[in-house]
Amino acid sequence: MSTHEPRLDYSRLSAELFKKYLDFSMAFKMDETLAILVDIRASQLNGCAFCLDMHVKQAKIHGERELRLHHVAIWRESPLFTPKERAALAWTEALTRIAPEGISDAAYAEVREQFAEAELSDLTWRVAAINGWNRLNVAFRNMPGSKDKMYGLDKAGLN
Repeated sequence: MSTHEPRLDYSRLSAELFKKYLDFSMAFKMDETLAILVDIRASQLNGCAFCLDMHVKQAKIHGERELRLHHVAIWRESPLFTPKERAALAWTEALTRIAPEGISDAAYAEVREQFAEAELSDLTWRVAAINGWNRLNVAFRNMPGSKDKMYGLDKAGLN
């Protein structure tokens, strides 16, 4: 894939919608490590360089181990994730790549073993939110790292 210039600044052009979507995205009350893993995996699947860059930096600031960050893409084969994290990552994949037949009963049963109903509802909203951000940033080609200083991501020490 070649490097492309950003297309437009949707956060400025649709400032009210951007603020409401940001507020919505910040309203989640879930384990931050789990949320970051979900954001990273969805961003990988969607090819969203801006979001992947952002969430890896957030994870680093949050104290996540680098090896686990490298293993998110291979989480099924990696021994570094808990059963709850594995269930969240599987659910993220199922919702990000919705199959023509929908979400299987097996996928639902797997995630329900690890998450209470309210937790699963919150997790599903989280996956929906990151998929929306991914689509915005892919569509308008936000450049990875372009908002690091504004979001405090320069503290990650990654460049």
